[in-house]
Amino acid sequence: MAGPLTLFDVAQRAMSAQLVRMNAASSNLANAGSISATEGEAYRPIRAVFATEMDKASGLATVRVGAVQRDTVAPLKQHNPDHPLADAEGNVWAAPVDENAEMVEMLDASRQYQNMIEALSTAKQLMLDTMRMK
Repeated sequence: MAGPLTLFDVAQRAMSAQLVRMNAASSNLANAGSISATEGEAYRPIRAVFATEMDKASGLATVRVGAVQRDTVAPLKQHNPDHPLADAEGNVWAAPVDENAEMVEMLDASRQYQNMIEALSTAKQLMLDTMRMK
């Protein structure tokens, strides 16, 4: 059985969760503007869904990625009869990715990741200062 969680364990889990969040936003941005022949084949954005866990030994709450889910937002139907993927009615389906919202998501995840790095750096410095005091 593992011992109680430390600040470093909590930070590692939070940083891992933010990394999954950033990767999901990156995937959404990479697929922005993609076109499909049918509504069912169209790319739908993905989202990391966080879950919290309480460590009974330390009393610390941690975060983890509970799931990575597809959004339920409908693809955008576009009339483009000249597109090679157009159906008999001349329609294609575009991925419903809001590029601005994805950039905000990436920036927020990046800031949260950076906050954890700063917290770890502060904790490390406090530990070193404490050791120097003996």
